[in-house]
Amino acid sequence: MDGVSNPARRLRFGGIAALASALLVGVGAADDYAPSNRPASRQEGAAQPLSAVAELGRAIFYDRSLSSSGKLSCAGCHDPAHGYAPANDLPVQLGGPNLDRPGIRAVPSLGYMVMTPPFSVGPESAAEVEAPQTPATMAALAPADAPAPIAGPLAASLTGQPKAAAAAPAVVPQGGFFWDGRADTLEEQSIGPMLSPFEMDNANADAVYQKLVRAPYRSEFSRLFGPEVLADEKRLLSEATFALARYEFEEPSFHPFTSKFDYYLRGEAALSDGETRGLNIFDDPKKGGCAACHLDKIGKDGRFPVFTDYQYEALAPPRNRAIPANADPNFFDLGICGPLRSDDYAKQPENCGLFKTPTLRNVATRRAFFHNGVFHTLEDVVRFYVERNANPEKWYPRQADGTVNKFDDVPKRYWANIDFVDPPFDRKFGDPPVLDDADIADLIAFLNTLTDGYELRK
Repeated sequence: MDGVSNPARRLRFGGIAALASALLVGVGAADDYAPSNRPASRQEGAAQPLSAVAELGRAIFYDRSLSSSGKLSCAGCHDPAHGYAPANDLPVQLGGPNLDRPGIRAVPSLGYMVMTPPFSVGPESAAEVEAPQTPATMAALAPADAPAPIAGPLAASLTGQPKAAAAAPAVVPQGGFFWDGRADTLEEQSIGPMLSPFEMDNANADAVYQKLVRAPYRSEFSRLFGPEVLADEKRLLSEATFALARYEFEEPSFHPFTSKFDYYLRGEAALSDGETRGLNIFDDPKKGGCAACHLDKIGKDGRFPVFTDYQYEALAPPRNRAIPANADPNFFDLGICGPLRSDDYAKQPENCGLFKTPTLRNVATRRAFFHNGVFHTLEDVVRFYVERNANPEKWYPRQADGTVNKFDDVPKRYWANIDFVDPPFDRKFGDPPVLDDADIADLIAFLNTLTDGYELRK
């Protein structure tokens, strides 16, 4: 059985989560198999061939027969030609038995997902933020009609004191897969869409198992994991999701680090004047402030940035009425608080409205932005950031009495969770914009340098 003696197979027992963790800290045997976070120049040779387990994962990734419709594979929503994100501009994708059942959230990219740590709640790194969001600062910066900051288990520091009374770093949710962090590993993430009624729509795990034992690559399971695996539903599903995770881990196109910015970091390309100004705005804590959450510096160990801190924010983009679920005025997608997550964290009100910060790598190739896909251009996204507080009438609808229905996709009882601290969300109503048109154009020019596949000039 080739897979049992294969180093990739031996790593199964620690799980892909442990593998990715070792990759991030740069220690342990996983270094021999980890995708390079310091990509070689094109001249330094071709990528290594995939292991047999990863090749099996590739077959599963593109297998449309694993859906109830027989027409939707993992690649159907995660198109490799679009950074493993959707190829269209729909706010939510369509699935189910007839591919006409809409989801409730925009599909995130799988690009660079392998670097994601498991979900946890812990101290916020002082290097990642300029000022922790405490009850005191929220009270000072939130709108006058916002509720008081929510107290709860996650609102206390590691010392057990309220954040306002403690010098310890803020305790924040971070890591995990999906917008709400409900999966801890790539294996857990990969089975989710197979069971989702608005994605691949298998009624239960047994339905997936029955498809796998009839798949044209079923003999590969026996060859790699032993003939008895096909008779063991739980184990077969475990090996299938491991193979998918292994494919995402080994296949370089999931994390190529071939953007212009990567070549710039390696000293092989120069940014234009506009791109340089955009980078400065991105880093400036008093202007764009983007780097506070979308970390853009090379790590102390030399690893290239993934442009996310994996933490959670409530940014309150406008309600997207193009999502059918939002036709119900009582329905709200509250991120960690559900409806797709239902553990203890989902029951803690200070988590309501929080969604994970996505990577900005390949962001310029995306056609739907935020968890609800409400915007379709980078310019709209940047202008929303700049104007959300200062000019809310540009982004939120008006109510019958003419007042602006701001933060209309977050119930008012959770408004204290919304970010009013990090620039440019610290602006007051009527304040002049922190970025002008030229600044916005420069910032977007910089964001375009994060697209993989840049061709170096000869």
